Amino acid sequence: MEPDHGSFSEGTHLDVPKLDGTNGNRSPATVRAVKDIAFGSVAGMVAEVFEYPLDLAKVRLQSQVLDTATRFGGPLDCLVQTWRNEGMRGLYRGLPVPIFGAMAETAGLFLTYSQMQSILLRPIPPELGLAAASSGFLTSFIITPIELVKCKMQVQMLAAPPRIPDFKTHPPTFIHAASVNSTVPRQHRHTASRLFRELPGPFGIVSNTVRVSGVRGLWVGHVATIIRETGGTGAWFVSKEFFASLLLARRTQASSLSGPRSSFTEIPRDNVELLPWESALSGALAGAIYRLSLYPADTVKSVIQTADDLRPPDTFTPSEKLLNRPGSFWQTAKAMYRTRGVRGLYAGCGMTVARAIPSSAIVFVVYDGLSQRFS
Repeated sequence: MEPDHGSFSEGTHLDVPKLDGTNGNRSPATVRAVKDIAFGSVAGMVAEVFEYPLDLAKVRLQSQVLDTATRFGGPLDCLVQTWRNEGMRGLYRGLPVPIFGAMAETAGLFLTYSQMQSILLRPIPPELGLAAASSGFLTSFIITPIELVKCKMQVQMLAAPPRIPDFKTHPPTFIHAASVNSTVPRQHRHTASRLFRELPGPFGIVSNTVRVSGVRGLWVGHVATIIRETGGTGAWFVSKEFFASLLLARRTQASSLSGPRSSFTEIPRDNVELLPWESALSGALAGAIYRLSLYPADTVKSVIQTADDLRPPDTFTPSEKLLNRPGSFWQTAKAMYRTRGVRGLYAGCGMTVARAIPSSAIVFVVYDGLSQRFS
């Protein structure tokens, strides 16, 4: 593999221009790190805006696996119902959080991947796999709290109405707040409905989570995130480098056997830079492999992180019992398998792979393009 193309680390061969006419104040490693953060952030942001409605549908499909009756018949039904009931705002509900998360995730992945390559030195498949898996493991600690907030915001409109005491009965019984409209004067029904449908924003979710479960509550579902990111990121980067190398080798061989080429297919003079369509194709294939590799772990994570919103206690439950909810990774996975079988573990998988193909292509086209432009 050529070490100079795409997302390969450039720390060992980057010529940094002198910024002040002296020997330079910044080391190549520092400049490389800054570029990884900046380029990864832009790539993640662009891809997230494109794919967010499909991600919202995926989480909603995953979160209903343990429900007795499913709300949505499939990805298209989920999107149609969301559009009909919540409008455009519903399709992009909570978008600022995943945009920030995508920027942090993609920047973190490219930064740690590049740094791990610099440590391991040799760009060969086993060491590339180790560097990629390590980047996924480290980045998972950043991703989990962000995805917790994102998932909770994506299912807020599906959450069961809060239960409130009805003091007209003795002893008091608990009724759904949605039924309050039938018990208040007509002129106050709109106010009551609006009151009970006020939904917390990201800071409110973080505050409530910390108050109920402590800071550790922000890392609910972290085991599933570690599994998904460690294995998935390893597959993502290694497969991207593999396909990119095949395309470069094919182009190099073709250039030595053919005559003049058009400007559209012109090969860069150094023969190591990926063309945009090569970045897109290799990134698209890598994205599909990434999502397919450990998809059930992502489904379990979504169910765990939305459990308290979609399956709350029926009565006022002491906080010490709430701390035991939701179940562990393996408990949740077994419950999902008993309820829906293998299909439940792959809920929304087809749509997720379909959106991962263009999304991953966008990430690598943007990242590789920026890297080549500013190297």
